[in-house]
Amino acid sequence: MGFRCGIVGLPNVGKSTLFNALTETQAAQAANYPFCTIEPNVGNVGVPDPRLDKLAAIAGSQKIIPTQLGFVDIAGLVRGASKGEGLGNQFLGNIREVDAIVHVLRCFENDDIQHVDNKVDPISDAETVETELMLSDLESLEKRVPAAQKKGAQGDKEQKLIAVVLGKALDLLRDGKPARLVELADEEEARVFAQAQLLTAKPVLYVCNVEEESAAEGNAFSARVFEKAKADGANAVIVSAAIESELVGMDAEERMVFLAEMGLHETGLARVIRSGYDLLHLITFFTVGPKEARAWTVHKGAKAPQAAGEIHTDFERGFIRAETIAYDDYIALNGEAGAKEAGKLRQEGKEYVVQDGDVLHFKFNV
Repeated sequence: MGFRCGIVGLPNVGKSTLFNALTETQAAQAANYPFCTIEPNVGNVGVPDPRLDKLAAIAGSQKIIPTQLGFVDIAGLVRGASKGEGLGNQFLGNIREVDAIVHVLRCFENDDIQHVDNKVDPISDAETVETELMLSDLESLEKRVPAAQKKGAQGDKEQKLIAVVLGKALDLLRDGKPARLVELADEEEARVFAQAQLLTAKPVLYVCNVEEESAAEGNAFSARVFEKAKADGANAVIVSAAIESELVGMDAEERMVFLAEMGLHETGLARVIRSGYDLLHLITFFTVGPKEARAWTVHKGAKAPQAAGEIHTDFERGFIRAETIAYDDYIALNGEAGAKEAGKLRQEGKEYVVQDGDVLHFKFNV
């Protein structure tokens, strides 16, 4: 299962610098001019999870394999993107293909780095991008809703449902609000809404890119962004892209020393990755053995056969049961043998809903 977060924002806010640090590559050319990134760069990064190291230590695993999250560095947007200005059509198309939006906002002063509006105002920047996304969705729905209403009136039940669901989204957009705030009555409405692939339906994480001195506590700019995120039902994190780029190339010990000197307990990127993971309502389960300890990703609410299918389609097709140990039990009882002896190894069937941190071993037959 691959999940991708699109890194967006106005030109020169630190998108490509953040992407480079995330993937520890120079795949995205970070330069001080608009449209430096034309083709979206894609990089997969491991999701930091200290639980995996602890499991591997107990099991004596030879390899440790974290679960991954994809990040896409998307070209900077300008006003008028919804009408094709700048690289607008490409920008909107690239956003349509990602699962969540990581919105980088400039929250620092620096006369050497040009701002597209010659001012530092992260709230205005956020609204510029969001307005273009809303205008694009609005234009789309103003065509789709009347067409669905017409077919629904002629007896097409599916089109009638589409008209109702998308009509709710259209009302929100006309009121200047994103489609993700729509209230859905049931699973059928949720299905129709998801199929619409609206840009403003995607979950959003605001990344406040601050100067080095503000990396620990943030600043006045980032405080305003956190207020906006709270009001919008979104998430926000503080990162100094400058610090993150300095960390690239350091070994683990050097990183810890450097972070401690800056008053930080972990990298900002770790927060971004975890927040992106949470944003998509994902959870982690583990498979553990002497060869490898590995983390896997499923949606919250996934059942055991779906989790098995993440490893191999045959596991899902021939699913029999899942031998299950809760993470806390595995650690407290020093592994599988101790958990089994204490009666903490459970046999779960097809209806079992996987919990975050479960250590699973699947039985199957095809």
